[in-house]
Amino acid sequence: MADDAQIKRGEYLVTIGGCNDCHTPGYFFGKPDMSRFLGGSDVGFELPGFGVFVGRNITPDKGTGIGSWTAEQIVAAIQTGERPDGRILAPIMPWHAFAHLTADDAMAIAAFLQSVKPVDNEVPEPFKPGEKVSSFMLRIMPPGETAAAAPK
Repeated sequence: MADDAQIKRGEYLVTIGGCNDCHTPGYFFGKPDMSRFLGGSDVGFELPGFGVFVGRNITPDKGTGIGSWTAEQIVAAIQTGERPDGRILAPIMPWHAFAHLTADDAMAIAAFLQSVKPVDNEVPEPFKPGEKVSSFMLRIMPPGETAAAAPK
């Protein structure tokens, strides 16, 4: 069981790490819905050749979030980019940077994520390239491309 100091440290790290940005609905529209804090985005990132990825629900909701993950599985995901089911996280997830967290800091993040209010919010699975997208998306363009020339 995590103690208050560990959870507070995790909250601090999640805040400065910008987790809220990609994992809270409304953030990219300038009005984050804090009643669904970390409950999954309503905007996806399109990465050329990879598809569109919507920030997942990282609350401890057992049905739509990471509530069935252990602290160790959360740490592994944020530090290796691999989910417990073996799927690799989207390239937009900065796990390469989080791989440098200390063991204590990574575990503090997991403790904090397990302590937040569960949010029941199903986020779309990743969309394959060319697949119809059901959410708003941010397009990441290769250098030298123009929005007019981008595939529609």
